[in-house]
Amino acid sequence: MRNWKWMFTAALLVSVSAAAQQPTESQPSTQPDAGAATQAAPAAPASQPLVPETQTQQSTAPAPTPSLLPQPTTMDQVVDRFIEREHALMKALSALTPVVETYLQNLSADPQLGSVPSADHYFLGRMDMGESVDRKDYLKNDDKGMETRLMGGFHKFFKVQYQPLGFSWMIYADRTDFDRSHYQFHYIRREFLGDVRCLVFDVTPQKGAGKGRFQGRMWVEDQDYNIVRLNGTYTSAPRNSYFFHMDSWRLNLIPGYWVPAYIYSEEGDFSAGAKKSKIAFKAQTRIWGYDLKKGNKDDELTQIRVDSVTDESPTAQDASPLQAERQWQQQAEDNVLERLTRAGLLAPEGDVDHILQTVVNNLLVTNNIDLPRPVRTRVLLTAPLETFSVGNTIVISRGLIDVLPDEASLAAVLSHELGHIVLGHNLGSKYAFNDRMLFSDDSTYANFGFKHIPEEETAADKKAVELLNNSPYAQKLDNVGLFLKELQARAPQLNALLTTRLGNSLTSNGTLTRLPALATQGPALDNNKLDQVAALPLGGRVKINPWNDRAEMVKTTPVAITSARDKMPFEVTPFYPRLARYGAQTVPSAPATAAANSNTSN
Repeated sequence: MRNWKWMFTAALLVSVSAAAQQPTESQPSTQPDAGAATQAAPAAPASQPLVPETQTQQSTAPAPTPSLLPQPTTMDQVVDRFIEREHALMKALSALTPVVETYLQNLSADPQLGSVPSADHYFLGRMDMGESVDRKDYLKNDDKGMETRLMGGFHKFFKVQYQPLGFSWMIYADRTDFDRSHYQFHYIRREFLGDVRCLVFDVTPQKGAGKGRFQGRMWVEDQDYNIVRLNGTYTSAPRNSYFFHMDSWRLNLIPGYWVPAYIYSEEGDFSAGAKKSKIAFKAQTRIWGYDLKKGNKDDELTQIRVDSVTDESPTAQDASPLQAERQWQQQAEDNVLERLTRAGLLAPEGDVDHILQTVVNNLLVTNNIDLPRPVRTRVLLTAPLETFSVGNTIVISRGLIDVLPDEASLAAVLSHELGHIVLGHNLGSKYAFNDRMLFSDDSTYANFGFKHIPEEETAADKKAVELLNNSPYAQKLDNVGLFLKELQARAPQLNALLTTRLGNSLTSNGTLTRLPALATQGPALDNNKLDQVAALPLGGRVKINPWNDRAEMVKTTPVAITSARDKMPFEVTPFYPRLARYGAQTVPSAPATAAANSNTSN
């Protein structure tokens, strides 16, 4: 496989639910019962290391809480300090409502590829970090009975297959009783996680501490003594229920605090002789949008910026009818982009947009296309594979950028939306009326939609092929064909990943519908050919700053693929971010998935 060259320098799980257990007398009802899964769950790899970026402190960032304890000189004092810091973190984040996304893949055994996805589930919503532990779903569940049970309150989540908050709840070891009376702490060693030296402790519940207590290992950074990683499970699950394992990571995105960012969960054992597991899955939970305003409160006056927009040029004049029409469409386009950004679904403009813009410009210039308004590109922050265009702006999801193997495949995806723009299909001018933007974040998908009729989709595909054949990517379309073949092969098992909310789907009922003419090009798929990587795992291209939602390309080092099992197309993998302290300049590292898929031919 080829690198993306200079270009890529780089949980309502919808059918999910961890069986929450009945709290004991010694444990409040808000204890992480959601950490349990009552029935089988899926699997799959995927996730990338995110490196916190240097940034100025945001106006909504909680102020660091000074410790009341003396600087530790013994391990007992270290324990007291990180217990205190954990409670300070929960208090500091209690007023925030970040976006929570969980993507889960059920697993089955394959003799050649090992464990592979057999089905998948997806959850997206906002989580209240306060004591209420409430959430708002961006995706509505058609099963109203199930939704009613799930929304009844955290302590009422019983006997459901996968419970979204069960995954996102694992941001803390214990939400209510993290103290010495409930836990024993055993110091193990010192260890570096990225650039950060940590003290490692094993944690076990005290006898009689109650059900649903954390058991596992935690890493504590050695300057302010904040917990930066949790790895383990919860113990004493109720009858007919299961607690699943988790690996929870935090990033130092603001001064004084390490903010929960990623959670990886996995169950099931496919090794030889292992007893077949009732639960077999891999899941990624990502948290972002910490800086989104809670409850859509008005910004303070100190945050208002006034920019000069006065046109003082001697040629200033009224707009002609055609100019007025184009300005009206531009207003609609800008309204949509602004509203998606405020909802935490669209990344602010940044470096990834510039990379995408370069590919679009390659297509425009080589096809001699001169549009009256420039074409822009933006990144949708979600995992499902999705593209759409609004006005002259092409939007592509983080998940789709992640799995594309090379620049030509990216060009093919962008060319379809560019075809809609060139053919004048985008007529969403109704969004120029600002009252249409007045809705809650959780109803975004109900108020926005940019799908096209089948005839327009066919015309855009035809135009895309024409644009590609006249572009620098014309000799590389065999790679595009391989990607589309892999997508077709995996589509029946990845319904949630391929379900779009704003644009047209790449598949329909498990059958490829996007650019089918290109799917016939190139060689046949062959898993035994290690140099043939048709698609990447999730998490190998783009990283998102969980505090300010900015997108960056993951910078990876090529790693040789040694077997077909290293390819993992469209799959979920564990998270391994390179930790760094706030404000430190570091060289980002990539997750095993991204590195493994930059094969030796790069």
